[in-house]
Amino acid sequence: MSRHLTDQIFGTTAASFEATALAVFRYQYEHTQLYRDFCDRMHRTPGTVAALADIPFLPVQFFKSHAVIDSLYTPVKTFESSTTTGTTPSRHQVADLALYERSYISAFEQFYGAPSQYCILSLLPSYLERGTSSLLYMADDLMRRSGDPLSGFIDKDFAELNRRIALAGADGKRLLLLGVTYALLDFAEAYPQSLGDTIVMETGGMKGRREEMTRAEIHRVLTEAFGIDSIHSEYGMTELLSQAYSAGGGVFRCPPWMRVLTRDPYDPLSYLPAGRTGCLSIIDLANLHSCSFLAVSDLGRAFPDASFEVLGRLDHSEIRGCNLMYEL
Repeated sequence: MSRHLTDQIFGTTAASFEATALAVFRYQYEHTQLYRDFCDRMHRTPGTVAALADIPFLPVQFFKSHAVIDSLYTPVKTFESSTTTGTTPSRHQVADLALYERSYISAFEQFYGAPSQYCILSLLPSYLERGTSSLLYMADDLMRRSGDPLSGFIDKDFAELNRRIALAGADGKRLLLLGVTYALLDFAEAYPQSLGDTIVMETGGMKGRREEMTRAEIHRVLTEAFGIDSIHSEYGMTELLSQAYSAGGGVFRCPPWMRVLTRDPYDPLSYLPAGRTGCLSIIDLANLHSCSFLAVSDLGRAFPDASFEVLGRLDHSEIRGCNLMYEL
């Protein structure tokens, strides 16, 4: 059943998405105990869930306090989120790394082509410090698959990063510079230059290292410093095994097995029409062995073409209506 569902997930189309999502819901209701308990308290069971809009979304905060994993599996890897002092990290216990790899490789190829077409430089210093990040795992694998000798992680040595940028492209490969936002801003200040057709992709996050800025402000600073037309973005999180990408302007697109909805801030069981601002709910069918239906702490809006925009992060006062936190 699980193997059949995996193939069904990665063969998902817009027309088959709802049917696949309902199949995943039924599987997770049966095998992910925490999610089953949550659904029972919401009075949403396979007997009452007949459409996508009926599926309950688990508040992502449960990944901080509970093990969210398929009872048929034991975790082979645990990814952890970054934290500030005194806060609890989210932990995603992954039962099948091959499924995660299939998800991020397929999505990357859909939006950018094969990793072998690129020299990939990863500026992820805060992630390197802890080593338990799903982003770090993905970046490392994509760089290996690039096969370029210049590909690699750069910690805080901007001179070395600048040297590799100068050498990249001699073999005809395009350069992809992937970086946490604060580090890209630091590099832009230290080495402003024209990067030509380089893809600069920010992964979000100041990590307390710089003053918070809007995405539009960040992109303006980086495009001016690097002499490029747009900044790409990656949207992902510890609790997801899939990523959405933006080629500029902060509008993200999902792979076929991922979808974003907006729910009413004052009624978590109601969804808003396309274009309306609300709390984001994410369906990631690649989360087969944990939970594919997550209510996250981001504010944004979804559009009719299945793209979406992230407008900010919700604080505790804003999120009251966005989450139903049950004691499970």
